[in-house]
Amino acid sequence: QVQLVESGGGLVQPGGSLRLSCAASGFTFNIYSMHWYRQVPGKEREFVAMVSPGGNTNYADSVKGRFTISRDNAKNEVYLQMNSLKLEDTAVNYCSARSLFWGQGTQVTVSS
Repeated sequence: QVQLVESGGGLVQPGGSLRLSCAASGFTFNIYSMHWYRQVPGKEREFVAMVSPGGNTNYADSVKGRFTISRDNAKNEVYLQMNSLKLEDTAVNYCSARSLFWGQGTQVTVSS
């Protein structure tokens, strides 16, 4: 039974920070690349960040330098540290495993 559960979303002011977490279960976490995507109403889901099983990372240009993805294979968890948040970062953020398994999402709202 594959499960991905995101947490850590909320309301934050522009320039603020949030740390998202994703708890994984039901699959061999440490061999899967893990991803964060985000989506706003009326738009397609957008790639945000990826971390490989060994810790290599990749980011969308829109978040590069502001966000950091990481993982803890011992805990089967992946994280997204979001700094210097902008209004356009407002979205539902989803954790995925190799774009095959998806969590329910957690809302991030950036507003003054």
